[in-house]
Amino acid sequence: MEKIKVMIADDHELIREGLRQLLELDGEIEVVAEASNGVECLEKLKRINPDVLLLDINMPKKNGIEVLQKIRDRNMNTKVLILTVHNEVEYLIKAVDIGVNGYLMKDSTSEELKKAIYSLMNNENYIQAALIPSLNSRLVARDVDKEKIDSLTKRELEVLVKIANGMSNKEIAASLDISERTVKNHISNIFKKICVADRTQAAVFAIRNNLIKL
Repeated sequence: MEKIKVMIADDHELIREGLRQLLELDGEIEVVAEASNGVECLEKLKRINPDVLLLDINMPKKNGIEVLQKIRDRNMNTKVLILTVHNEVEYLIKAVDIGVNGYLMKDSTSEELKKAIYSLMNNENYIQAALIPSLNSRLVARDVDKEKIDSLTKRELEVLVKIANGMSNKEIAASLDISERTVKNHISNIFKKICVADRTQAAVFAIRNNLIKL
């Protein structure tokens, strides 16, 4: 049977070496390439077509999320398994949105890592079980946020974005060619619709829902 070709992208040599030894003990997996940063990873992917890429998030030059985005933009058929220390749900959500095939914490067992790789090879996605509850609750919260955003008028959405960018009422009024009183009315409506109490909470809401780019 043909071996599963795996590439490892991680900026720590010790981790790459450990993963290589761990996976190749299996006998059915071959590590065909390694990369120590995001740019090197993308360069090697142009020449090498691994079945599975083990991808760290924290890497120099380009992080794992940026690498994943490039892989999807280029329509590469390599399956991507993110292997990370990050258990923050925002990273997981971002990776799932882009189209990651698997997501695993670095404190997983070697058995779970192999299980994830085999799942990907069977065209199944693999998210570590411990992460699924927070993923599901965040997706539910995002659906609620989407309803709130949809309730805003086009003008209210413009004002919200300007609030999130740190603009004062006076600056918002000047940029939209409306009165400060109208801006205040819009802000009052926005706060009610998205259930926030102040400008900071409104800004956090806008950032969380990717209404502005940081």
